[in-house]
Amino acid sequence: MSIEKISDPRQVRHWPGHMEADYIYTHGIAGERFFKEIKENGRITGTRCKHCNLVYVPPRIYCERCFEKLEEWIDVGTKGTIQTFTVAYVDIDGSKLKQPTTYAMIKINGTNGGLLHKIGEANLKDVKIGMQVEAVFKPKEEREGSVNDIKHFKPVK
Repeated sequence: MSIEKISDPRQVRHWPGHMEADYIYTHGIAGERFFKEIKENGRITGTRCKHCNLVYVPPRIYCERCFEKLEEWIDVGTKGTIQTFTVAYVDIDGSKLKQPTTYAMIKINGTNGGLLHKIGEANLKDVKIGMQVEAVFKPKEEREGSVNDIKHFKPVK
């Protein structure tokens, strides 16, 4: 077996045909547990740092501030605050949407981080930064274990 070092990018070889790349993607330790809670219990969870007292959503396994291992999982509720938002008038293919879709970065109250998600059950003109919203979950039988198990966030009445 020979190992070649290519120093001239014009000398790069190519592989003709199709090359299989089989893999299994996971959400990681924290992500798997986070999505399982959403799917099975309709709950948003986070991890709390016992040293910094920060709560992370989405959860992490290490604190970003002090690098402490995060082992305390807590229910953080379903309410949050819109930090910023945008309105989409076209879909991913550039086709005009029948109805505009509002996407927002939502900081779950009392936590660090946030979730990017749709805003529903709201008039476009009423959506604003600082608005309080809450998660609306799909029926349990329709949940698949992803962030899309949250249908959208709606304004808190």
